[in-house]
Amino acid sequence: MLTAKQHELIRFIQQRLEETGISPSFEEMKEALDLKSKSGVHRLISALEERGFIRRLPNRARALEVLKQPEDATPAARGARGDNVVDLHRAAPAQPRPANDVIEIPLHGRIAAGVPIEAIEGQSSLPVPAALLGPGEHYALEVSGDSMIEAGIFDGDFALVRRTDMARDGEIVVALVRNEEATLKYLRRENGMIRLDPANGTYEAQIYRPDEVQVQGKLSGLLRRYH
Repeated sequence: MLTAKQHELIRFIQQRLEETGISPSFEEMKEALDLKSKSGVHRLISALEERGFIRRLPNRARALEVLKQPEDATPAARGARGDNVVDLHRAAPAQPRPANDVIEIPLHGRIAAGVPIEAIEGQSSLPVPAALLGPGEHYALEVSGDSMIEAGIFDGDFALVRRTDMARDGEIVVALVRNEEATLKYLRRENGMIRLDPANGTYEAQIYRPDEVQVQGKLSGLLRRYH
């Protein structure tokens, strides 16, 4: 079953699609649901996507596909092709509103890409293009250090992280070490131990017992500022 806010959101999106053929912006959805931030809208949309009600078409940030609807909802407005794909590139005006492309996610401070350092909790947020984020809840961390440069991750980059406590071998994760320090590394399991591998030949792997390492998220994207 959907929560009240999820149900309210999908009905609001459906209403706009029926009226205009254009999905409402994140700002419009935030106001319609009386939410405090657009990140709340992103979480609701991600939840609907995970439950199979909607999906974002690959490589097309301004197109949504409605897969199914709550039982008491009427069928969604259909596109010109007769299916349930609404192409917002085609339907949008010449000057689309950027609010539909950018969301804000929590920015939690700096994370080491070298020797582990404390991950500083912060109250700020980071605007991120929605196309860089998939389903799920995300947060951002500023990278400190150079141990991941061979993976294209540099000091000062912003790591976009999907919250999860599970990861496969070879994935880049945010790992909390001994419940005190956090680091960004490749995760591998070896001989009953956890190995955190850098992507820089001048650094050595860090090896811990499984109870010393907690996965706090997986890398899903990067943002870089050029000065």
